[in-house]
Amino acid sequence: MHKEEIGKDIVECAMKVHSALGPGLLESAYETCLAHELQKRWDIRRQVVLPLEYDGIKLDAGYRIDLLVENCVVVELKAVEKLNEVHFAQLLSYLRLGNYNLGFLLNFNVQRMKHGIRRVVNNN
Repeated sequence: MHKEEIGKDIVECAMKVHSALGPGLLESAYETCLAHELQKRWDIRRQVVLPLEYDGIKLDAGYRIDLLVENCVVVELKAVEKLNEVHFAQLLSYLRLGNYNLGFLLNFNVQRMKHGIRRVVNNN
């Protein structure tokens, strides 16, 4: 239930930020504001390094989780014209690499935030 409560708050906070700022800003602006809102309720970390394990060693391959909430829910932010499958694949890869099972893909470049939210579950 804890993850579901976090997820509900992520969506509510994203809608609050989008209502205040609207579409058209850089991803970093939305990330900063969403982090501010979520920090009022949860422990969050920004730009979390996610190493890639290859050949038995962990390598820093440049992967960064935008927001990690309570060390269990991954949030990937976008400010793009349209979400596509590569964005979904990116989040799913982060979930698999970090052994997380819940994530949210949030695109703030939409007229209504509800159209920019995608909940992703890693069943592995």
